[in-house]
Amino acid sequence: MEKMSVRDADVKGKRVLVRVDFNVPLSEQGQITDDTRIRAALPTIRYLVQQGAKVILASHFGRPKGQRNLKYSLKPVAQRLGELLGHPVPLAADCVGKEVRDAVAKLQSGEVLLLENVRFHPEEEKNDPAFARELASLADLYVNDAFGTAHRAHASTEGVAHYIPGVAGFLMQKEVEVMGKALEAPERPFMAIIGGAKVSDKIGVIENLLAKVDVLIIGGGMANTFLRAEGYAVGKSLLEEDKVPLAQDLMAKAKAKGVSLELPTDVVVAPGLDAGVTPRVVPVSQIPEQEMVLDIGPESAERFASRVAQAKTLVWNGPLGVFENPLFAKGTERMAQAVAESPALSIVGGGDSVAAVGKMGVADRITHISTGGGASLEFLEGKTLPGVAALKDRA
Repeated sequence: MEKMSVRDADVKGKRVLVRVDFNVPLSEQGQITDDTRIRAALPTIRYLVQQGAKVILASHFGRPKGQRNLKYSLKPVAQRLGELLGHPVPLAADCVGKEVRDAVAKLQSGEVLLLENVRFHPEEEKNDPAFARELASLADLYVNDAFGTAHRAHASTEGVAHYIPGVAGFLMQKEVEVMGKALEAPERPFMAIIGGAKVSDKIGVIENLLAKVDVLIIGGGMANTFLRAEGYAVGKSLLEEDKVPLAQDLMAKAKAKGVSLELPTDVVVAPGLDAGVTPRVVPVSQIPEQEMVLDIGPESAERFASRVAQAKTLVWNGPLGVFENPLFAKGTERMAQAVAESPALSIVGGGDSVAAVGKMGVADRITHISTGGGASLEFLEGKTLPGVAALKDRA
């Protein structure tokens, strides 16, 4: 079911509460080190300003644990947002209360006000109805443009939509439409590349994708559990021994469904991650007892890249090695390059894979980079996201 978007609503002169995801990284000095999430919200904010709405922005920031802690103030965000919009954005002293209601009452059409961190109140994460009602009372319409928090039923992401009509912002709409199309009606071959440390984090994703994809490539630390399930010794590598039977079961399911499940055939090993280690490439049948697998090998990287070149729809979530260390980043970097060069509809989600395409300078050649880590994983699992479900359906 399609959700109504901000374009479907009459916003002129209306007070519009927009839930954005301004949870950006800060340096020790309190400087924003990456403003991607702020930029991602600009199309919705600019549209509302141009349409003459009174724009009230709400976001969480960090984990203040329901306490007012100025270390987690949105002050640096208000400043950066003002620079990007080309006019100052005032920061309210709080997100509820008389002072905030007064500030909203003074808003003129086309003006923007940023509320202080909603997580300064414990009621936010508890999705407390009275708190949600108080937030909702500030506005006539609710716009959710925070896909990154859509998997959480909090007061500002789900609760407010029970009291005022809720529609999707442009970013939310794009996330749901692009990922929905990829999962529901993909152009084939449909391929998924799943990496990351643990199988246990991505069981649901793998099981849901096995019913939809033609090819499933598995790398990263989780591949060790699958290699172990195939009977290989993996030395001192990260291994979830208790998930080996599950890996065997998933491989049997893939075979029964005719899905090509691909694992590395060669890997990069080293005694550890300490400085000065010398990485070596070995076949998966010869992983030394005292060493650990830290990346896929060059042969596997090329084989995976050639499969990627044939795909029409691609989903990639999770790195293929210990990407933070340049010695073990080659597999992930090769994958980023292959996905960028592929003519497929490509979706990249998950912090490390997004960082990889950014580092390789190929982000503009990916069809869609998902802003939501946990949310995109739950979407790939086929779960209903509360923040999306709460929005009005298009008639």
